[in-house]
Amino acid sequence: MSKLTEKVIVITGASEGIGRALAVTLAPQRPRLVLAARSRDRLQSCADECSAIGAECLIVPTDVTDENECKNLIDETIERFGRIDVLVNNAGGTMWARFDEVEDLSIYENLMRLNYLSAVWLTYHALPHLKATKGLIVGISSLAGITGVPCRTGYAATKHAMFGFFDSLRIELEGSGVDVTMIAPDFVVSQIHKRALRGDGTPLSKTPMQETKIMDTRTCAEFIVGGIERRQRLVIMTFRGHLGRWL
Repeated sequence: MSKLTEKVIVITGASEGIGRALAVTLAPQRPRLVLAARSRDRLQSCADECSAIGAECLIVPTDVTDENECKNLIDETIERFGRIDVLVNNAGGTMWARFDEVEDLSIYENLMRLNYLSAVWLTYHALPHLKATKGLIVGISSLAGITGVPCRTGYAATKHAMFGFFDSLRIELEGSGVDVTMIAPDFVVSQIHKRALRGDGTPLSKTPMQETKIMDTRTCAEFIVGGIERRQRLVIMTFRGHLGRWL
């Protein structure tokens, strides 16, 4: 039996990208997956794929920028499964503009709600249940949460905030049995780049990345699963990431 068999794992941003790849990678271990994102149709597609290879799935359409919907996600998880073993804070978005070219400052507030505050809200409502199971909190941050990245001021700020919050929370939770795993991917092939916001607040609609030269979502998901299984403190996936952190 796998370490994650029958464990209740909540994944936000599960309809596509890293979140979906993570769900599909976990599914053969026969966990109980709670899949959250805004699109019911894409969540159902993900759930169908995961169910076919071993997982039991619950989909909960959720806009994580709304605290009430975050609370509802946790409530529905407990109503269905009675426990939470792993909370994966994965939902997120990004931007692509120099700060002196930004026209719409609401980008910063919106990204903070999506990337950072959603993780705070979900963790707050899930924490009593995680303490009961001596569970695991996972924060999908970025190398941009460790070092600055040009044209990503708003994104990097939210990912730095995740590190500050979860590193502090880890200290507070010492002795509780609850662990915190931080994930810092490098660039990954994902819809997030196409949806990156320009300085005027509109989406790029076309990825600026050379996708043949960056990590695919399945490889990224395999790193994350390894980190979850080992309850690892920090997962950095590339030599460039390790080198950049050291420098």
